[in-house]
Amino acid sequence: MLAMKRGYFGVGAEGISKPMNMGAILRTAHAFGASFAFTLNASHQVRDVYRADTAKSADHVPYYEWPDLSAMALPSNCQLVGIELAEDAVDLPSFRHPLCAAYVFGRERGSLSQEVQDRCSHIVKIPTKFCVNVSVACAITLYDRQINFGGFPERPLMPGGPDLESLAETTRKAGIHR
Repeated sequence: MLAMKRGYFGVGAEGISKPMNMGAILRTAHAFGASFAFTLNASHQVRDVYRADTAKSADHVPYYEWPDLSAMALPSNCQLVGIELAEDAVDLPSFRHPLCAAYVFGRERGSLSQEVQDRCSHIVKIPTKFCVNVSVACAITLYDRQINFGGFPERPLMPGGPDLESLAETTRKAGIHR
């Protein structure tokens, strides 16, 4: 269950071609509480995403299909964050997520276009040896955002979960309902 809501975020992919990947992205966006989802210059095959998304996320999360970057319409205070395995990108564990963000992932067999990268306020990478599946990258990124904004207590020093009494007191003081 989501601990608390701060800001908003959207999730999308540029040039994506596989409906199953976009379906997984939509389902992940829905599960983590995204405000919207989108595609940029997606293959026509991605329109079959509804068959791939068993949670019917497009019924719960607005879904925009933009044919190109010039058609993209983000709110004025929304920062575009590119997720790309690039040498000069910021490592995800070191990245402070913007309060209002739209995360954009690249196509299955390629990178974000230079045009999209140039439009991004931030380029972030998941520190892996090689690229992971685009829907997996989405899940990792949104999990990191939730940890960043979720209002969770500090992790314990020893292996295992937090002391339940301390956790109850921390969440009560913070006004968080789980």
